[in-house]
Amino acid sequence: MKSRKPRLLKAIKELENTSTAPSSNDVLVADLAVNEQVLRGVFESCSDVVFRSVMVPGFSKMLLVFVDGLVDAATLDKVLLKPMLSREMPDAADGAASRIIQEQLVAIAKVETVHRVKDVVDGILKSNVGVLVEGDSDALIAELKGFEKRAVEEPAAEITVRGPRDGFTETLRVNTALLRRRIRSPRLKLESLSLGDLSQTDVVIAYITGVVQETVLQEVRKRINRIEIDGVLESAYVEEFIQDRALTPFPQVQNTERPDVVCASLLEGRIAIFVDTTPFVLIVPMTFWTGLQAAEDYYERTLYTSFIRWIRFILFNVALFLPSLYVAITTYHPQLIPTNLLISIAAAREGVPFPTVIEAFMMELMFEGLREAGVRLPKAVGSAVSIVGALVIGQAAVQAGIISAPMVIVVSATGIASFAIPRYNLGIAYRILRFPVLLLAGTLGLFGVGLGALAILAHLVNLRSFGVPYLVPVAPQVPSNLKDVFLRAPLWSTPHRPRLISGADKQRLPHGKRPKIGQGNQPT
Repeated sequence: MKSRKPRLLKAIKELENTSTAPSSNDVLVADLAVNEQVLRGVFESCSDVVFRSVMVPGFSKMLLVFVDGLVDAATLDKVLLKPMLSREMPDAADGAASRIIQEQLVAIAKVETVHRVKDVVDGILKSNVGVLVEGDSDALIAELKGFEKRAVEEPAAEITVRGPRDGFTETLRVNTALLRRRIRSPRLKLESLSLGDLSQTDVVIAYITGVVQETVLQEVRKRINRIEIDGVLESAYVEEFIQDRALTPFPQVQNTERPDVVCASLLEGRIAIFVDTTPFVLIVPMTFWTGLQAAEDYYERTLYTSFIRWIRFILFNVALFLPSLYVAITTYHPQLIPTNLLISIAAAREGVPFPTVIEAFMMELMFEGLREAGVRLPKAVGSAVSIVGALVIGQAAVQAGIISAPMVIVVSATGIASFAIPRYNLGIAYRILRFPVLLLAGTLGLFGVGLGALAILAHLVNLRSFGVPYLVPVAPQVPSNLKDVFLRAPLWSTPHRPRLISGADKQRLPHGKRPKIGQGNQPT
């Protein structure tokens, strides 16, 4: 204690002579009044920060500092203040008071001892309680979080007929707990870090050792640690910094609100990134085929799931190419249309003042506007406005002779097909690409449609997500992993994890054993 006295006296003089906020190198001193003055200077004009001084019997003074609304005040009074006020505290000169407080708190909270002013401030702003005692140059940071949080509910954007009903919330520890409930293994690692100079947002990187590729894990760590920004308010902030290419409509980072989707991805060797204050969890690396898969694909029978997947493949091609094919064929290649159908289309287009491509652009823009209006309006009126608006505007446009009836059918079918894409961010890519392909169809006909399809395919082949090819296992082809792309084979027939995504542990079934079908006892 004597060896520290000159350093403490020097720190007291420096704190008394300065009028600005202390730097991160400033240390706490044994004088509680000086520490309180420093903290009040840091939290000046912060009306939600509470300073609570308590005189404990035995002439020991204690200071509690916390943010109102972020701390469980009832638990603080019950487990600390009342027991402390009912007993006499020893002389705090030797730190005995702090030890008694720490023993009192450790039964119900995580307690950390800090020495610097910056550590106390950071702990308070992270929903903890700062406890300072007269005569002690150390402070205690007690984790007594008690802020309001949303209950675990089913995600509104990823509803399934069969499957778990719980979803992530805006609380980080609730989300990681939902993960631990499903994967009860010490191999599941959760690495914590903080992002944002001002927001100090907690971020967690989740992976399974042995299953994850170490090179991909190191790349994820490197990209996240390179992020320098004043605040991270949502996981999209992190996504924009870590994605491979920004100038592409296709997402390279998957996001989800479902814990079962995250667990399934971790078991395949992927990495999940949790961000505090948002229910959307990022999953990397992402491939094109995961954007076309829904969580329910693995909860229903394989025949039904395989059929639904083929329906999705057809519909996402319809969502991208149907308006373009209609424009190209009716404008440049009418000989490809059966005669009776061609006569019907010609009769419907009689009196329409616009070319087919302009007509398609107008209807597509109107449909996108109605869809956006339905999303932004309150739920009570949003769906009604989008449906009624589409019916009224479409019918009125046809009767006025501005738009032909076949074009209304084509645009409506395209919109319905776009809703079948399970991942919202992948659906946005098709909504964007529909317009340039439509322009190519209006200028070059079917040759333009083919040119646009080849350009999209070439772009997808060259796209990567954290070094993993975007079209794997189709390009490059991995035959053993094709069982879960166009079809959904039974789980017992896929004993290995995805080859280019998982790490050293590629075995899903023990020793690759499959159940013996039809070998059991027959009923009598």
